[in-house]
Amino acid sequence: MTLRYNLLEESLIRTRLVAGGQPQAFSLPGLLVALGQDAVRDFPALRPHQRHPWHAFLVQLAAIALHRAGRSEPFDNEAAWKNALLDLTPEDPDGAAWCLITPHDRPAFMQAPVPGGSLEDWSDDRPTPDSLDILVTSKNHDLKLGRIRSAGKDDWIFSLVSLQTQAPFPGSGNYGVSRMNGGSSSRPGLGIDPGGDIGKRWRRDVGVSLDCRANILAEIDFKDKFGVALLWVLPWDGENGLSFSQLEPYYVEICRRVRLVEKSSRIFALRTTTKGPRVAKDEAKSRKGNTGDIWTPVHAVEGKSLGVSSRGFDYERMAMLAFGSEYRKSPAQIVNRTDDGERLELVAQAIAGGQSTTDGYHERRIVISPSARKLILGKQTNRLAKLSEERVYAVAQIAYLLKNSILTLLDGGKRRDNPRDIPDSLSKKAVKLATAFEQREDARFFDALNDEIESDKPEEVRMQWLLSMADSAEAILKKAFTAGPQCGEQRYRAQAAALSRFHGGLRSPKTLPDLADHLRQQSINKELSHDQQ
Repeated sequence: MTLRYNLLEESLIRTRLVAGGQPQAFSLPGLLVALGQDAVRDFPALRPHQRHPWHAFLVQLAAIALHRAGRSEPFDNEAAWKNALLDLTPEDPDGAAWCLITPHDRPAFMQAPVPGGSLEDWSDDRPTPDSLDILVTSKNHDLKLGRIRSAGKDDWIFSLVSLQTQAPFPGSGNYGVSRMNGGSSSRPGLGIDPGGDIGKRWRRDVGVSLDCRANILAEIDFKDKFGVALLWVLPWDGENGLSFSQLEPYYVEICRRVRLVEKSSRIFALRTTTKGPRVAKDEAKSRKGNTGDIWTPVHAVEGKSLGVSSRGFDYERMAMLAFGSEYRKSPAQIVNRTDDGERLELVAQAIAGGQSTTDGYHERRIVISPSARKLILGKQTNRLAKLSEERVYAVAQIAYLLKNSILTLLDGGKRRDNPRDIPDSLSKKAVKLATAFEQREDARFFDALNDEIESDKPEEVRMQWLLSMADSAEAILKKAFTAGPQCGEQRYRAQAAALSRFHGGLRSPKTLPDLADHLRQQSINKELSHDQQ
């Protein structure tokens, strides 16, 4: 079998350029040059859930190659990048480790050599790149598997990188990656997008990687010089895992035994199970996903990496990750003084983990306003944390009041303060009807927070936000009237009781004291105005 589809020499990776969106395909070295010039707009074949693993792969690869070359800046020509990447695979100077298809006893791109070279007992062939990707899904990432019938070579490249660097543990013999906290967790990606196109973020994160390498080595027992960098270059029998002490800090891992084959000009994948993970199971378990990954926040007390559930990056979780102290910020998400773009964004990306499944892809971007940037750089994050916590609390208070007011409506006007007295069916219905409120507040949470941070009259801005939340909640309550009693006197009693409970809650100092004081003063002013007339 000959070497086929060499990423170092062939233009296999399709892009659209910043200049007019023109299509252009690159080899891997050529792509790294183009990224350094911020010339790439996007990758048309890259699916949403593959964005972070592909970005991370390109950053890790560059950081490893530059460190070994003793450089702090990316190369500016294709030949230099090609030589630097070949230097990472000295046992394969012909570039086999960068080819999609090779003899099976040799490495291929993201595919470990098979001892003996035989695939006789391998099965479970995958005819399309998307059927190879994340294997067990409950939501299919909102896509149907097996749709990519006319696959480009980069479809296979992206699927291999996605599978091998972010797959969870879906069941026996299919182990997940070491860079997550347990097999049912996820590999999150949190970082700053400094504005510009994707190359600017790539250059930034390569710089972050080089700058924080010493800190990672001080915390984790990696091998500083000539550790194993590309885990697919070593033979793997499916049993023997590698120790962290053998690895380069920015190691690019693989977690599955996969080989691409070609028949009748069509590529498909063969797979087999393993008896253990590629990185030693006990060591990976003890690290709890804290592996020096520059995009992964780590719990400040428990030392475990962030896991993302089906709630994704809702406003509460995002506020905690952006400004709170529960998790240590990932190096890539820390704003630095060179982040001088007009629009900085915190990007959060992850596939939600689940028991033997994944639970959808989640991505969120929030703007870091100019004033927020100044506070972060000035290490005055306590104010940001306090503001965001207060707003999370305010949303929760009004959401709770709205739910209870809808319960009063559905219960015919009765007010049962003991939750045990409320039928479960009514509680579930009330929660469902109130969901629209939190969805609306989630969507505008950070824009509204930035308005307060940037304002020279923050108290007024905050009060207008509270009043708008109250109006929104009341509108949702009135919309729910159609779900309450519909006949005669009971209808009016239920609606009046629900509104009374809602307005009473808004004016109660136990809910939100500032809002209650404002509404009370409004009532006093209205009465005075009426008396004067």
